[in-house]
Parts: sequence; structure tokens; C-alpha cells
Amino acid sequence: MADSVAATGLTPQQWDDRFFTEYLQNHPFRPYMGTDENSIIQVKEDLTKKAGDSVTFGLVNKLTGAGVTGSASLEGNEEAMDSRSYRLYVDQRRHAVRLSVMEEQRSAIPLREAARAVLKDWTYEQDVERIIAQLGGINGTLYAAASEAAKDTWLVDNADRVLFGAATSNNAGNDHSASLLNVDAAGDKLTASRLSLMKRMALTASPKIRPIRIAGMNRRYYVAFVSPHCMRDLKADPTLTDAQREVVITSQNEKFFQGGDVDWDGILVHEVDGIETLGAVGNAGALVDPVFLCGAHAVGQAICKRWNTNTEQFDYGDKDGVAVRAIDGLRKIIFGSGATDTADTKDHGVVTGYFAAAVD
Repeated sequence: MADSVAATGLTPQQWDDRFFTEYLQNHPFRPYMGTDENSIIQVKEDLTKKAGDSVTFGLVNKLTGAGVTGSASLEGNEEAMDSRSYRLYVDQRRHAVRLSVMEEQRSAIPLREAARAVLKDWTYEQDVERIIAQLGGINGTLYAAASEAAKDTWLVDNADRVLFGAATSNNAGNDHSASLLNVDAAGDKLTASRLSLMKRMALTASPKIRPIRIAGMNRRYYVAFVSPHCMRDLKADPTLTDAQREVVITSQNEKFFQGGDVDWDGILVHEVDGIETLGAVGNAGALVDPVFLCGAHAVGQAICKRWNTNTEQFDYGDKDGVAVRAIDGLRKIIFGSGATDTADTKDHGVVTGYFAAAVD
């Protein structure tokens, strides 16, 4: 007598692999994630192989000394490296669905297939929301939860990488709310020239925000994540119109850009519908949306356990549940000074812009 064997593609491990693969394929930030320091979202998987509750991200600033020339002595003229660290803690995230036998055929395979789509959508929507929230965060606190005093302190330390509307002069003495009041509905929309200003701020900030390098293209890019309303205003800028005619052909050949992206002045602009307005915080109640221009090493993700699933029965087998679980941490990377790297912290890889963005 031969025993029945479940098809390989229907075993729990295979289902988990399929779940995680589709999760990555549908993740809108996936093109910007990687394990090397050239990635905007740098992923570390150290804790998948060992125990621990945190991962440390390190930074060594570039050398600024002139060195020596000719026969001048190098000994005694060495330059000290300026290093920083950022510790990112992990935590468990879970969600589940439960179905009764009267609503779903009593089998783990149909149950998993029925739950897979909704749980997969939940996982990557959660991650998208977390990334957006971290990009707009104030020294580890979500923007909406941060006090005005905390926002002012953050602005003092990040004044070289924060832009309010059309000009750096809109910064009102590093008072965050007063600076937002300088954002005017008519004169402070997102335009091509203001994107270029954000790029110049990234290149001249201290420390400089490093652009990412696209493999095989020999080009350096920043990536700006913008709301749908800011993208609308940018595409309405006549300066951008002619430039985009050339970009369309180039982007198709290089197969790098995603639908709706705009390429301008070494900046890839990507529309993210999850970026929400800050509200009527501008001049005369103008709606203001954030824009995040990112370089390498802007966000860190530490993975301990990737998304996996498990099932359980309840009520004497009448109800079946399927759950997903991951253990990870995701934060905007900030580096400070002092013995503990916590004084005068700066957003390492992000220039934050605030622009008027009226609703349609």
C-alpha cells in the first residue's frame, strides 16, 4: 500500500516561500532596498543567523585633509577617521485571519490560499506606511506625535537639509511651525528648480548626502518620494516638459524607471500615494505636503525573521486561523555626535522639503 504524499508546491514551507517572494515583488520600495551601503533602504540580516535584539549601522565620514606632497613627512600628519553609529532595535509584528468551517472548506490548503492575498497586502502596506512615517519622523518620533519643541530641535540640527517651499530663507529662525507659515499656496509648489535646490542642499550639507549609483549606468542619482499632488504640480512645470521627451526614450532602454517616474537633474522622482498632507499648516491655511529627497543609507531595516505563516484550529476544529509573523526593525538612520552618538543628531540620507499642495 502506498502512502499519499502532498504536492511539493502545497507544503507549508513552499507556501511561505511563495508568500515572501510575492511580498517582495509587490513592495513599491523594493527597487530602492538592498544589503549594500549604496541602497536608499539598507537591509541588514545579521540577526537571521544569530540571537540579538538590535543591529548597529556604522558610518565613517570621508577624509577632508590635504595629505602631503613631495618628500614631506607623512608620519605625524595622518588624519583621524570620524566614525558614527546608529543602533536599530527589532520587534515582532503579527496579524491573522480566522474562518469558520461553514464559510471555508475544511482544509489548510484552501484556507491558506484564501488568506494569502489579504495577508500579503497587509504586510507590504504596513511596510510602506512604516517607511513613509520614518522618512518624515523627528529624531525617532513619528511626525504627528512629535512636539513643537522637538520639531524645533530637529530643525536646528538639520537646517542644512530642510527646505520650506521655494527658498532656504523661508526657514524662520529654525522655528518649525513659523517656517511652515512661510509656505504660500501660490508661490511654494514643487517645481523642477526647487527639486534642483534640494539636490544642491544634499551635495553641500555637512555631512554630505551621498547619491546612489545605478549599476551599469555609470550615473549617480538621488530619489525624491513625493505625494500625488506634488507630482501633479511638478509635471505642470513647463521647464520639465521638453526635458521629459528625451527621458522617455532613455528610461525605456535602461528599464530602470517605474510608471509615473520623472527624471530631472539627476533626481528620480517617484510618486507614492501613501504620503499624506500635513494639513492646513501653511500661509493662510495652505495645505502642505512633505517631499523626501533621499541618498544612500537613508533608512535602515534589520531583519531577524522574515515573514512566515502558521495555522491553528479553534473551537473543536470548527474554525481555522492563519497568521503571519516577522521580527524586524525599520528606522530612518540618524547619526549624532558625542560619546554615545546621540547629541545633535542629523538625518543621514534625507533632505526634507515642505511644499504647498492644494487638493484638486
